[in-house]
Amino acid sequence: MPFKELVLASHNAGKLKELQAMLGASVRVRSLAEFSEVEPEETGLSFVENAILKARNAARVSGLPALADDSGLAVDFLGGAPGIYSARYADGQGDAANNAKLLHVLKDVPDAERGAQFVCCLALLRHADDPLPILCEGLWHGRILHAAQGVQGFGYDPLFWVPERDCSSAELPPAEKNQLSHRARAMALLKQRLGLA
Repeated sequence: MPFKELVLASHNAGKLKELQAMLGASVRVRSLAEFSEVEPEETGLSFVENAILKARNAARVSGLPALADDSGLAVDFLGGAPGIYSARYADGQGDAANNAKLLHVLKDVPDAERGAQFVCCLALLRHADDPLPILCEGLWHGRILHAAQGVQGFGYDPLFWVPERDCSSAELPPAEKNQLSHRARAMALLKQRLGLA
């Protein structure tokens, strides 16, 4: 492992805890909130671009290696939308509004055409000007339900059917979700690249 600590390019305490647990005790993960109250605008046109943009900003303001995550839901019938706009699909009105909009847009679409995947792109930069970021992607394939099911998780979890478990993502215990999810898959690849697996 080339370093003992890094900064997570996020103010999200839940994401910090989750990624710290996935990386283990050999690396101390610090929050961007320790260094700056401001998060950069996500102006990229892909998950990769936004992850790199966030990691560069975090490395610049902290002086530490930085890890950023850009995630979202890509629905096949919608050509990959909401994609990078997943969190603000319903104009920033929150998870319930995002889910309602997605259900409305897909209301007459049959099951066979409701395929979707959660996407996670992790970007790790050794320093702010790192020309060779480590990029790891995780995909979690499923389909969009016709109505919400389950109360666990957040975001689109109640609408995301997990075929291998025959339930929605929001019906999975958190520990099980964290072994199957797009973020877990991307993190497993990153740990391999860093020699932590």
